[in-house]
Amino acid sequence: MRCQLSPARATRLPLLAVVAAAIALAGCTAFFDGPNAPVARRAAALLPADVLILGEQHDAPEHHAIERETVEALAGQGKLAALLLEMAEEGNSTARLDTTATDAQAQAALGWNDKAWPWRSYGPVVMAAVRAGVPVIGANLPRARMKNAMTDVSLDVQLNGEAYTAQQDAVREGHCKLLPEAQIVPMTRIQVGRDRAMAQAIVKARQPGKTVLLISGAGHATKVLGVPQHLPTDVSVKAVRLQAGESPDEDEANKGAYDAVWRTPPLPPKDYCAGIRIK
Repeated sequence: MRCQLSPARATRLPLLAVVAAAIALAGCTAFFDGPNAPVARRAAALLPADVLILGEQHDAPEHHAIERETVEALAGQGKLAALLLEMAEEGNSTARLDTTATDAQAQAALGWNDKAWPWRSYGPVVMAAVRAGVPVIGANLPRARMKNAMTDVSLDVQLNGEAYTAQQDAVREGHCKLLPEAQIVPMTRIQVGRDRAMAQAIVKARQPGKTVLLISGAGHATKVLGVPQHLPTDVSVKAVRLQAGESPDEDEANKGAYDAVWRTPPLPPKDYCAGIRIK
C-alpha cells in the first residue's frame, strides 16, 4: 500500500477526491501506528533500549514470524547485539559460525532439543540472525543445574515477598494445580533460577548503542516477576507480550507487566492440562 499523495497530483484532483484521499491517508496512518503496524515500526517505537524481550506463546506460529521480523529489522539497521533464547541452554552459541552455516550446524552449536522446541518453529528466527552475522546465544539455566537450584534457598529472596508469592501462584497455575504443594517451592526456585540465568546472559551480551533481543515465554518476560526483575538498574529493558487473541483476564494481568502487547489472531481452543491429568 502506498500511503503518499504528491502535492502536484492533489492540486489536479476535484475537491471530493481530495477529501477521499485524505481519509485514505488517515487510514494509512492508523495502519502504520496501530496494532497492524509493521513489526519494524512497532519495535522502533520501543527503542532505544539495552534489551528487548519478546514473550511468546510457544505454539503460536504468528509469534515466531514476528520474532524473525524483529531480528531482521534490528539486524538490518546494525542495532542487534545478540539474539538470546530461552530455548537453548547457557554455554551454547553460534558465535563461531560463518554466515553461510547450515541449519544443522546452528542446531549443533546451540545443543538444540528439537523434541522440546521444534526447529521448524524456531529455525527461521535463528537462521535470520546467523545470516546477519549476529550471535545466537543460549540463555536458559542448564538442565544439569536445575537439581541444585531446587535446594538453593538464596533463590527465595531474589524477588520481594509479594512477587515471590505471585511467582509461586504462577507455578501452580502452570502445572494445572496438580503439583504437590511440597514441590511448589523447589519448582519456584527453578523458575527464578532460569530468569536469573537469562538476565545474566543479557548483561554479558550487552553492547553500547545496540539492543539484545531475548525470546522467551511470556511468563519470563513479565517485568513484575520475570527476567527484568534480575537485571541491574542501569540496564534499560522493554518487554513485549505476544498474545494470541483477546482475554479480559489476560488484559488485566498485562497491565504494568509489559511495555506493549502485540496481538495476533486467536488459536483454536486447546486444553493444555488434558495430557497432564491423564498421567
